[in-house]
Amino acid sequence: MKEKLTVVKVGGGVVEEESSLCRLLADFSAIEGHKVLVHGGGRSATKVAAMLGVESRMVNGRRITDADMLNVVTMVYGGQVNKNIVARLQACGVNALGLTGADMNVIRSHKRPVKDVDYGFVGDVDAVDGGLLADLIRKGVVPVMAPLTHDGKGQILNTNADTIAGETAKALAPYFDVTLIFSFEKKGVLRNADDEDSVIAHIDEEGFRRYVEEGVIQGGMIPKLENAFDALHTGVSKVIITQATAIDGRSGTVIER
Repeated sequence: MKEKLTVVKVGGGVVEEESSLCRLLADFSAIEGHKVLVHGGGRSATKVAAMLGVESRMVNGRRITDADMLNVVTMVYGGQVNKNIVARLQACGVNALGLTGADMNVIRSHKRPVKDVDYGFVGDVDAVDGGLLADLIRKGVVPVMAPLTHDGKGQILNTNADTIAGETAKALAPYFDVTLIFSFEKKGVLRNADDEDSVIAHIDEEGFRRYVEEGVIQGGMIPKLENAFDALHTGVSKVIITQATAIDGRSGTVIER
């Protein structure tokens, strides 16, 4: 029987506010068994960019990453945000190790091709070294992964944190019984966007297609759920979408095959 492992993805808004960060780290530390934390940091990047006179541009919720912005996100994601989380987890007794995809060649990606939009130095994941991560984890290390990867040719690339979490979970599935938790500001996938308590407890693929057709599920939640089903089809045992204050896996929306 495989040992259990939990991969938690948390947005930048949670890790950038002192009160929500304290709660997150306490909850994450309390998760039993092996674990991995994947974080964002977009608000901090936007704030630092403004201080440095670098314009922040977004298209469809995605950050345009030119050379100047790449310097900012590398400093903020791989430095300020990541190392603050690592230091705080160490204080909680969690032996955390901060990683970008470039560290130990753990996540290789390629620069996103230009189609309708040139996103600049943004990476799409090619491979995650699950064996290397598994070795670290079995030695008692808790990886804390920043949303940065590399192309193997010396180029750092800004990479979506949801994607990193999903690809990391899939790469670790051959070695562990993996639960993937996407945490965000809502309690789960909502049946009614105006009712915070209208959480859909379980969604399978047939239900997902029906909810999309009915307009219940729309916008950015569609690719999040598509990523969830992809993870399930490639070995991840369970995917949960829940609030950042509920990463114990006991509430939210459970995604099922």
